[in-house]
Amino acid sequence: MLSTANGLEYNSSRENLTISEYGRHVQKLIKHAKTIEDKEERQAFVESIIDLMHQMNPQNKNVAEYRLRLWRHLFRIADYDIDVTPPEEVSASRPEKQEIKAHLKYPQTEFRFRHYGNTIQLMIQKAIEMEDEDLKKSFTEIIASYMKLAYRTWNREHYVNDEIIKGDLVKLSKGQLKLDDDYSIGNVVPHKRNQQRPNPRHSKNRKSNNRNNNNNRNNNRNRKRK
Repeated sequence: MLSTANGLEYNSSRENLTISEYGRHVQKLIKHAKTIEDKEERQAFVESIIDLMHQMNPQNKNVAEYRLRLWRHLFRIADYDIDVTPPEEVSASRPEKQEIKAHLKYPQTEFRFRHYGNTIQLMIQKAIEMEDEDLKKSFTEIIASYMKLAYRTWNREHYVNDEIIKGDLVKLSKGQLKLDDDYSIGNVVPHKRNQQRPNPRHSKNRKSNNRNNNNNRNNNRNRKRK
């Protein structure tokens, strides 16, 4: 261990803290407890360390589970290499690491038509499941309109005609959704908020008030001149 001339230790030369919230002194006490040969003396020393750790967080004094947590942390700091008797609820052995495998579900979409977005393909699946033919037809027309808007947003340089949208709709639905050959796909227009127009009554009142104020100013000036 490196030290200065005055006997001070550098943090860079010290061992890493296993659990930093208890500080380095608690870790040194646990390390010293491992060197005590007498079992009863070692047990009493470790229990005094638990009391010390408990006093560091007095707000948890009445929580029974917290003291068990301190025992688990003590074994962790000791690297599970200390011969003491913990409470029955605490295991002195090292816990086995369980490998967690995360199964991520990726959207199964056709990358050729990713400019339409995954939402459009969900809408197509919803339309396929519809039993009412009139409702399915209306919903299919709405889907085609949104496909046309998405295509124009994605590719502004090229003109998109209805035949391209109809063909892509057939491919995405695997032939289950079709539009009539003479059907003209409408354009989806973004909704614009209505701007509030000024009330004509308010504007008239403002004009009359301004005139009255001007007249009062002129009268005051004339009185001062006289």
